[in-house]
Amino acid sequence: MQRRQFLASTLPLALAAAGVHAAEPFPSRPVRVIVPYAAGGGPDVLVRQFGPQLGDALGQPVVLENKVGAAGVLAAQYVAQQDPDGYTLLMGSNTHLIQKLLQPALKFDPLADFVPVSNMAASPTVMVVRADGPYRSVQDVIAAAKAAPGKLNYCSGGIGTSAHLAGATLVSLAGLKATHIPLKGSVEIMASLMRGDTDFAFPVTGTGLPQVKGGKLRALAITGAKRLADYPDVPTLKEVLKNDLAVQESWFGFWAPARTPADVVARLHAAVVKGLAQPGVRERFEATGNSVVPSESPQAFAAFARSENGKWADIIKLAGISVA
Repeated sequence: MQRRQFLASTLPLALAAAGVHAAEPFPSRPVRVIVPYAAGGGPDVLVRQFGPQLGDALGQPVVLENKVGAAGVLAAQYVAQQDPDGYTLLMGSNTHLIQKLLQPALKFDPLADFVPVSNMAASPTVMVVRADGPYRSVQDVIAAAKAAPGKLNYCSGGIGTSAHLAGATLVSLAGLKATHIPLKGSVEIMASLMRGDTDFAFPVTGTGLPQVKGGKLRALAITGAKRLADYPDVPTLKEVLKNDLAVQESWFGFWAPARTPADVVARLHAAVVKGLAQPGVRERFEATGNSVVPSESPQAFAAFARSENGKWADIIKLAGISVA
C-alpha cells in the first residue's frame, strides 16, 4: 500500500517534469556556429561581426568555432554528424557545393545532409596585384601571360575555392597559360602577393579590399554582376571577358544538420533575418564589399543552393578543374 501511494504521489510530478522538458522552447542554451575558415579571414570576420546580433535575436549566446581543413569539407562533415536539434550550425557556402562537385566520393552531400536555414551575405572576389607592381589592368595581366606562357602564377586558399575558380575562369576564357598555386588557406593569399611569390589572386572582397584601401594591393576587376559603389573605376570581370561565367560571387549562410525539426529551422531563419535587419549590420557588411542577402524562407535558400550547384558545375567544366 505504501509503495502504491508513493508511486501515485510521484507520478504526477514525473509527468509534469517530462512535460516541462518536452515543452522547453528552442533555443534554451547557446548555439554553436562552425566556421570552416581560418580566424581573421574575410568570411570569419563577417560571421563574427554578425554573431552578437544573431545571439540577441535568438535570446541565447552564439558561440563560433573554427574548424579549418580541406577547403571547408572537415567542418561540413563534422556538422553533418551532429544531433539535428538546431544547436550546431554550419557556415555553409558555395565552396561546399564546389568541393562535392570536384570530389563526388566525399562523405557528405551539401544538398542532402543539411537543411538550409538562411543565406547571410554574398561577396564577389576581387582580382588584385601588388600596388607597386607593373600591372594596372586585367588587360596588362593578359598581355604579360600571353607574352610569356606559363611564367605568371596565381594563388588561392586551395583547389576548388572561389579564388581558384575565379583565377581559372580568367585563364580559360582569355586562353592563357598560368600556374595555380594552392596555399594552406585564404588568409595566406595577401602575404603571398605582397612577398612577390605570386602575381595575381582573387580573394573575396572582405579579405582583399582592406589591403587595397591600405595601398598594398591594386584592384583590377570585380567578379560581381556590377561594379562596387566604393570602387566605380574598377570594372567587372564580365566587362573585360564578355562572358556570363565571369560573374562569380561567394555566399555564406547557415545550414543545420538534416532532419532538424521544421519549427526549429523556422526559428533560426527568423533570427537570422531579424539580426541582419539590425542597425549598422548592412553598413559593416558593405564596407568590405559584401551584400546582405537574407533568404525569404528556408525553402528559398534550398532552391538557391540547387541553382548555384548547376552554375558552379558549368564553371568547373569550363576550367577543366579536378583534384587529381
